[in-house]
Amino acid sequence: MDQKVIMPKPISRAYSHYSRDALLVFSQLIRRARIEPKLTTQELADRAGISRGLVQRIEKGDPACAIGAFFEVAAIVGVRLFNADHATLSTAISANNAMLALLPKSVRPPLPR
Repeated sequence: MDQKVIMPKPISRAYSHYSRDALLVFSQLIRRARIEPKLTTQELADRAGISRGLVQRIEKGDPACAIGAFFEVAAIVGVRLFNADHATLSTAISANNAMLALLPKSVRPPLPR
């Protein structure tokens, strides 16, 4: 006898005004970059390998969308992250890796005195 598995309902998360505004600006840039060359949501979805509904949610700035989907869609339509090209991002990754190698692997709260 198969039992039905009931998944818990996701908990709504509160986001700061800054996070919501930054996400909205990012989603607006994606939408503009899609519309200017007359690319449909379905065409963008096909190129990104995601559903049309997910593209629509991304363009509305839905914070529940996976960040990877946001970044992939942005890359496809030419919205640059951090105002940097690939070479600049690679340099930043290397510099951050070098700095992270010097820092402790984990951080623990200080012991009470």
